[in-house]
Amino acid sequence: MDELKSASPIRILGIDPGSRVTGYGVIDMVGVKPCYVASGCIRTAEGALEQRLAQIYAGLSEVVGLHQPSQVAIERVFMAKNPDSALKLGQARGVALVCIANHGLGLAEYAARQIKQAVTGQGGADKEQVQHMVTAILQLSATPQADAADALAIALTHAFSGSAFSSPGLPAAPARARRRSTGRWRL
Repeated sequence: MDELKSASPIRILGIDPGSRVTGYGVIDMVGVKPCYVASGCIRTAEGALEQRLAQIYAGLSEVVGLHQPSQVAIERVFMAKNPDSALKLGQARGVALVCIANHGLGLAEYAARQIKQAVTGQGGADKEQVQHMVTAILQLSATPQADAADALAIALTHAFSGSAFSSPGLPAAPARARRRSTGRWRL
């Protein structure tokens, strides 16, 4: 435990992808304490989907360059009721994955229920509960916007999962090199 307290902070970037709004949250794990660094939203302008995807890539590249995370976590794709919305979400998530890979960073993925469970204690928590708990855990003076709070919750989930401590200060293993328990490669 003393090693964790004296180790340098581990910087984690959480990403909540979306084709219109992509949230990001950056925290430092100082020992076992999460500390807020930054959060916000990459909002895309109206226009063709490919232009919005390029804006997401550029925005995430800027966040990575500015904050220099050593680890990245993202929300796993979920099935939406509207197939068109699900496809656009998948494309925005794909852009985020490519951006992170191009920066040479490893990636961890978490399901929405897992994120809500880790931060609120309830897998079915609503957005307001997530915002409230993120604000409390990180001792923020104001409540972050919903997409930024979700991204901070993703970063906190990674920190709380213990994965952040598997190799302190080093990037996580590239996602394509890890296997699922089913033996299939994770993309």
